[in-house]
Amino acid sequence: MLKMKKALYLTFIINFLVNFTPILFAQDYVLGEGDVLTISVYDHPDLRTTVRISGDGMITLPLIGQLSAAGESIEKIGEKIESLLADGYIINPNVNIFIEEFRNRKATILGGVNNPGLYELKGHTTLLELISKAGGLKEKAASEAIIQRDQPDSKQKKIIIVNLFQLMEQGQESLNLSIVNGDNIYIPKKKVFYVTGEVNRPDVYDYEEGLTVIQALTKAGGVNDKAAPTRIHIIRSTDGKEHVREKVKMDLPIQPNDVIVVPESYF
Repeated sequence: MLKMKKALYLTFIINFLVNFTPILFAQDYVLGEGDVLTISVYDHPDLRTTVRISGDGMITLPLIGQLSAAGESIEKIGEKIESLLADGYIINPNVNIFIEEFRNRKATILGGVNNPGLYELKGHTTLLELISKAGGLKEKAASEAIIQRDQPDSKQKKIIIVNLFQLMEQGQESLNLSIVNGDNIYIPKKKVFYVTGEVNRPDVYDYEEGLTVIQALTKAGGVNDKAAPTRIHIIRSTDGKEHVREKVKMDLPIQPNDVIVVPESYF
């Protein structure tokens, strides 16, 4: 029953993220060459028109003529049109703009997805939708996505890190970012550590930032009756070489790929 409720909840969250986010996206979307807009004026059906933004960033509208649209948001271009119509044409015009077709945009997603590569963004595309297009996450994918994004007037890319666990499991819709043209998304491999020797559940475990030796042993079910807890050591790879840390303290933070070895007692 709990699993069914959780599945229904996750389905609701994903549907919400997919259906609601485009509304927010359209408000912030920056118009550019090739976008197709349908522009209507309340109570004036004769002024309804569908236009494509030209190569020089212009659109042509009834009564107004040519108007620069590239580089503007939906809200700004709407305000501009209302101001021009109010100047001798219509009293208190109410303009509505709908993006019929987005210009061709592409983004790359690599790493822990089943079908990495370059994808065309047809219309509005969120991070969840792009992951779905790429065949979903691999089993060993980490719970974060790293997005590299171009910044206007800067050669440096903006780095955005999204917690995929909070997005996909906890349903934090604010993390379902809109993917824009030129984005590079990388989902790294899951970080792990190993516990072996005299513990109840020797195995490979997911690494978490700040994890200590005692917390790692707890994940492995604790030490058994044969263990020598004062002689626990860690095998750690540094620069391609293995190093052994002897008699580690229980509050020592571990690192990804550490091998925690719990030896057998002499007695």
